[in-house]
Amino acid sequence: MSTARNPFRGRLLVVAFEGWNDAGEAASSAVTTLQEQLDVIALHTVDPETYYDFQFNRPTIGFDDDGNRSLTWPTSILYAPMVPADLDESVSEDLILDVTGANANNIYLLQGVEPSRNWLTFTNEILDIALAADISAIVLLGSMLADVPHTRPISTFVSSENADVRHALDVERSTYEGPVGILSVIAAAAEEADIPTVAIWASVPHYVHQGPSPKATLALIDKLEEIVDVVIPRGELVSEAAEWEENINKLAAEDEDMSSYIAQLEQARDMVDSPEATGESLAQEFERFLRSTDKPGEGTEPPKGV
Repeated sequence: MSTARNPFRGRLLVVAFEGWNDAGEAASSAVTTLQEQLDVIALHTVDPETYYDFQFNRPTIGFDDDGNRSLTWPTSILYAPMVPADLDESVSEDLILDVTGANANNIYLLQGVEPSRNWLTFTNEILDIALAADISAIVLLGSMLADVPHTRPISTFVSSENADVRHALDVERSTYEGPVGILSVIAAAAEEADIPTVAIWASVPHYVHQGPSPKATLALIDKLEEIVDVVIPRGELVSEAAEWEENINKLAAEDEDMSSYIAQLEQARDMVDSPEATGESLAQEFERFLRSTDKPGEGTEPPKGV
């Protein structure tokens, strides 16, 4: 990666998939929000027949805008700016290299359902388009279930396999080893193709995993905005996140066990955020916290950066 030009100030491809990497629908909803707020058009749609098992990801049927019943097949769509920044003569060269709120025309999107098969072919197809579109960097969004309280800011974890990106953004390299999702496959192939990548993961409270988590979606967008230096409209996300938290508060107020457990999570989170915290004291406090709970390990936070 050249130090003369930060790739996150050029053409970016932001990626998220429904499925394994999408707890609380936070990652897919973040890209959907971008798709709704930005001026983008569908550039490429992958062939559902090639990449999806329809017994696992079934097509749905519903009414279209004309009142006709039609099928919608699981797929993934790559969106491009309506007018790419470098094709708009009114945009100066400085703005092309420095994405701002007035120059969101550098953001491409890939959203859809995680493919069921042929991951290598799928990844090659996406990267061929990215290379043809002169994408300078890829941002991968994911969300995972974790032992975190809904009442505190949603924590995010940023990682990259690219040493220059880690240095430029002051982020970590994932140490996870084990099964991965399609995001990791795309990241590995992109790095081999000399396209730098960064992954942003949000932690979703495991005890409210049944529905969408707009607060986690908002956290992903906040972090994305920070990394790519672009103002992203939030739409109704802020009010939806506040309503989501209020509804969980009401449920907890009626459930003593749930309320007690959330209080324990809050105590652990506040301890981590405390300026007096040290590595050794944090480890000891977490051991005491874990011993004090009878909760099974099913809610344990999945490895970061999967």
